[in-house]
Amino acid sequence: MKHKQYMEELSAKTVEELKADLTAAKKELFNLRFQNATNQLDNTSRIKEVRKNIARINTQIVIKNQ
Repeated sequence: MKHKQYMEELSAKTVEELKADLTAAKKELFNLRFQNATNQLDNTSRIKEVRKNIARINTQIVIKNQ
């Protein structure tokens, strides 16, 4: 159910807002990877979640640009 609500939130945003979210998600992924490399990351499943969110945001951007 969480995935469906997140997709509804994304579909309500404009392309500019989606691009800002995409930038923030990519920065978060970079920081998570850095923490993982230095053994400071406790919840490694967060990396997978952020990667999927980036893909969802990209999908919404493509849909809105058509």
